Amino acid sequence: MQTIRSTLVVMDAQPDPLLLDRATLIASATSSHLHLLACNKNNHSSSDLQATEDFLRQQGFSVSSEQAWKHSLHKTIIAVQQEQECGLVIKRHLPDNPLLKTFLPSEDWKLLRFCPCPVLIVKSTESWAGGVILAAIDAGNSDVDHRILHAGIVGHGHDIAQMTGGVLHMMSAHPCAELLSADPVYHLKESIHAMYHEHCRALQAEYEVSDERLHIEEGPADELIPSVAERLRVTLTVIGSVARTGLSGALLGNTAENILDSLNSDVLVLKPDDIISHLEELASPPHNQVLDSAIHSWPYSHTAHLEVPTTQSVSYSKEASSRQTDTPSISPEQEQRLSRQVR
Repeated sequence: MQTIRSTLVVMDAQPDPLLLDRATLIASATSSHLHLLACNKNNHSSSDLQATEDFLRQQGFSVSSEQAWKHSLHKTIIAVQQEQECGLVIKRHLPDNPLLKTFLPSEDWKLLRFCPCPVLIVKSTESWAGGVILAAIDAGNSDVDHRILHAGIVGHGHDIAQMTGGVLHMMSAHPCAELLSADPVYHLKESIHAMYHEHCRALQAEYEVSDERLHIEEGPADELIPSVAERLRVTLTVIGSVARTGLSGALLGNTAENILDSLNSDVLVLKPDDIISHLEELASPPHNQVLDSAIHSWPYSHTAHLEVPTTQSVSYSKEASSRQTDTPSISPEQEQRLSRQVR
């Protein structure tokens, strides 16, 4: 969290005190800039947006604002996030139409799937102060990429717990023992639990999470995470997303998207670094080779225009010096005329 230098706050039609509370809390802890965004085709929110900006500035925050619209809500948010180089997006969650969501992903789903930076979805009205922060990881995947993602998930949870005086819990779901391995040794829940616990030890030690605050249970993650969060009365759940795309993404989504409606807490979603790089490429303007060629070719490129005479001048100087004994000296006027011809 401490690396965040700018936060994008997606505003509703009316100022949302809960949304601003989360944004100012993070800005205070990280000394980050707040950029307020009203996703609006017209200028209906201009007065409210300006009033909110003025209020936050009076409170001592570094703040800016804008209204924008680029085809859809999630595309507008991502475009502004890229332009402003924001390290975090904060948005209020709006309940979806269950029937419509069956056929079309919601805007929040699309934002979680395609946004290149962490996204905080605000759902709960509970204060973060002194609350329970739940970091949900997949301890069964212990390759380097997943370990880095897990460290980011638990690290963000730890930072927020520190800034709010809260308590950090960790959890991981594991599949049914019989499905996990053909080896009978792993058919006992105790063996699975011990293996997952071993994978969590390094994170426990680094972020001071006791065994009492580590929860390893059997079942699907998209069912267990909301269940554990409800049992612990969690105020914020931190999870990872693999940003699945294509047909599989349309049909299955991923854990982060599936539990979005089930969780009653706020949700902070992180992505692996390689996924972030890919999404940044997708969000960047399309590459136009024809335009690039025109820009860097004569006579449009000022740089190319200047490089030619420099090279030629050096060549003429070397050639002149090598033939000083054979070539008669020239007058300053002739030298100037020769220089103009070279140019």
